Amino acid sequence: MNPQGERWTTDQVLALAPDEASRRAGGKLAAPGPWSETGADGGAVWGQCKGSGKKPYQTVVDIKGPAFQCSCPSRKFPCKHALGLLLLWAGDDREVTAGEPAQWAGEWLAGRRERAERSASAPSGAGAPSRAPADPEAAKRRAERRMQRIGAGATELEQRLEDLLQSGLASAERAGYGSWDETAARMVDAQAPGLASRVRELGSAVASGPDWPAQLLEECALLHLLDQGFLGIERLPAPLAATVRSRVGLTTEAADLLTGPEAATVRDRWLVLAQQDSEDGKLTTRRIFLRGERTGRMALHLSFGGANRPLDVALAPGLVLDADLAYYPGARPLRAVLGERHAPAAPGPVPPGCGIDAALAAYGDALRDDPWLDSWPVVLAEVTPIPSPDGTSWQLADTDGESALPLDPRCLGRTSLWQLAAISGGAPVTVFGECGHRGFLPLTAWDPAPVSL
Repeated sequence: MNPQGERWTTDQVLALAPDEASRRAGGKLAAPGPWSETGADGGAVWGQCKGSGKKPYQTVVDIKGPAFQCSCPSRKFPCKHALGLLLLWAGDDREVTAGEPAQWAGEWLAGRRERAERSASAPSGAGAPSRAPADPEAAKRRAERRMQRIGAGATELEQRLEDLLQSGLASAERAGYGSWDETAARMVDAQAPGLASRVRELGSAVASGPDWPAQLLEECALLHLLDQGFLGIERLPAPLAATVRSRVGLTTEAADLLTGPEAATVRDRWLVLAQQDSEDGKLTTRRIFLRGERTGRMALHLSFGGANRPLDVALAPGLVLDADLAYYPGARPLRAVLGERHAPAAPGPVPPGCGIDAALAAYGDALRDDPWLDSWPVVLAEVTPIPSPDGTSWQLADTDGESALPLDPRCLGRTSLWQLAAISGGAPVTVFGECGHRGFLPLTAWDPAPVSL
C-alpha cells in the first residue's frame, strides 16, 4: 500500500477550489520551486511555500477531512497554497515524499485528531454544539407568534396576487420591479424569507423575455399554492406540512436532526457526485451532492461561508464517505446534514446511472411530492452530448436514439459544456446533474475519473 495513502486526482483537488481564480493560482503553485519541507503520511500533506515576505507560509492539509490550515492571510478556503500543495502531491510522489510531519504541522494535526476522538467518545449529543437551556414555554410562544406573522403575510400576499389577476398581467409590466420589491420586503417583515424570495422571482419573470406572461402566471400559481398550503397547514399530511414550512422559510436546526428526540440517521457509503460553490455578495454557498451505495438515496449537503466564516466541509467528486446522514423533514427529503464519519474518504467507482426516460420519471415523482422543486439530481449513463444543427442548443441522447433531454440553457456558452463535449468525443459518457423543467444541468462527468463541469 502507498505509505502516503490513496492519492487524489488533479480533478478531485481542483473541485475543492472556491472559485476559478483560486484554481489558476493553485495551479501556478503546483511545482516544487516555491516549496520546502514537504511531506505526507497516510492522512495528511504539509509543506512551506515561499511568499512575498521573509517567512514562508506553513500549509497543512488533513486529507481525511479534508481540512486545511495555512499561515497566509487569505480568506478563501482552501487557499491557493493548500490547492498548490495538493496538486503537487497528486501529480508526482517523488516531489512530496512520505515522512513524519514537521512540528508545526504535527501540532495542528494532533489537535484536530484529539478533538475528533473526544467527539467520538462523548455521550450521545455531547458532540453537538452547546446551546443554552431553552425555556420550552417561551420557545413555544415565539414559534406561535412567528406562525401568526407568516400567516398574516401569506394572507396579504394572496390579496396582492388577486389584485394582479383582476387588473391584468399587463399591469405588472407597467409597475416594474418596485412594487414586487416592496411586497418582498413585507414578507421579510413577516419572517417568511421563502415567500420573499418567490415574490422577487415574480419581478424577474416580467423581464424574462417575450413569453414573460406565461412564466409570470406559472410563478403566481406556485406562490398561490404555497400560500394556501401554509394557511391550511394543519390539514396537510405531516411530510407535506414539513415541506411547506421549509418553503416559507421555517428551518430545523442541524443539531436537532442529529441529536434531538426524533433524530434518525442513515448510515451508508456515500459517493460524492458533485461539489458546487456559488457566491451571492459576501456569502458563499457550497452544495455537495451524494448518493448512498446501499440505499440509492440522493442527498444534498448545504454549507455557507463568508469573510469570517470559512466553509468547513469540502468533499471532492469521486470520493466515497462511510458516514451518517440525517435528512431534513419533508415529503421528498433531499437536504441532509453530515453526522459521524466512520472511515476516511477514499476514491470510489463510477456510479451506475439510468436512461433519459427514467431520469424524467424520477423528476416527475419528486415533483409530485414537492410541487416547488426546480430540479432533481440524477446520474445519466450511456448518454452522448449532441448539438442542434444551428448550434444554438444541445441535448443528451440515449445510445438507442429513442430519447433525448435538452441541456439547461444556463450552461450554454459555459466552459462546462465544451468540457463535456471534449470528454465525450462523440461517445457515450456517464454524467451527473440536475434534471428539471429547464432541461438537464450537467455538474460532473466520468472518463473514467470524475471531472467537475
